[in-house]
Amino acid sequence: MLKQRAIPWPRLLAVVLFLGVLFASFELSGLRDHFSLQFLQERFLENKLSGLLIFVALFALGNLIQIPGWIFLAAAVLALGRIWGGAVTYLAACLSCALTFLSIRLLGGDALRQLHSPLATRLLAQLDARPIGSMVVLRVIFQTVPALNYALAMSGVRFREYMIATLLGLPLPIALYCLFFDFLARLLRLG
Repeated sequence: MLKQRAIPWPRLLAVVLFLGVLFASFELSGLRDHFSLQFLQERFLENKLSGLLIFVALFALGNLIQIPGWIFLAAAVLALGRIWGGAVTYLAACLSCALTFLSIRLLGGDALRQLHSPLATRLLAQLDARPIGSMVVLRVIFQTVPALNYALAMSGVRFREYMIATLLGLPLPIALYCLFFDFLARLLRLG
């Protein structure tokens, strides 16, 4: 007797509804005004500790609702310099990825494993063969892209492996972006 796989649509719908409600709340509450380079930079300059807490909270929320991570990194580099800005962004990005993974896993479970698709099966087999290595490469290429976090959360990978890959995969792209934003800031100050 073949075991019938559960249909993942209710879990996928729960994830979509959660993200929709979160996005609508974000839009209607006026929080959008706080997702700017200027606002984030001002928070850091006013008070480093409260600025850091606001930065981490906004980064985590922003990651859930598709705000690009470079906005946060640019603000941190402009306000704190490339070393501290990079370090703060790395911390916020790791915490944000963890929060996103746990939230989406709670709602979506391993819904992608339940899809009856040859493509999904093939991609998950690659992920299963080298979970940490595969996710490190994905992190280097896509950094904290929310869609990647959602897919990995619903892929059935273990949280431990996900976090190891996140911790190992983010430093290189963050360092490169820090150098770029620092260079850009110096160039604009000279011009």
